[in-house]
Amino acid sequence: MTTFYVHRPLGEEVTAIGGSYQLTREVRLPFGEAGEEVLYLVGHALFDRTCCGTGGCGYALVQGVIERWRALESADGLPMTEVRPIVDETVQAELRRLITEREKVQQVNFRLAASG
Repeated sequence: MTTFYVHRPLGEEVTAIGGSYQLTREVRLPFGEAGEEVLYLVGHALFDRTCCGTGGCGYALVQGVIERWRALESADGLPMTEVRPIVDETVQAELRRLITEREKVQQVNFRLAASG
């Protein structure tokens, strides 16, 4: 099953109730023996308006294995990439290890097949 990732502008701060977050980079990581690439995003979050304290973290959001790079456009004219979400826990563990070695992140999360 595949889904689409909509490429949103990088560097824009998104404000939430407890703070803000920002996506800073898109990365195409070669992975596996078949020459596939995995798309993940790097960002950081700041929690500065919460009732229980302040803090922040760096994170990576793995979108999945790239099937078709920027193949379509959204209704808003943004490019969309078709990806195959990674649900195998062994593969997720290996990617989590690789990404945390490459990036200064505290979390590596994986897109669920049904999420947008």
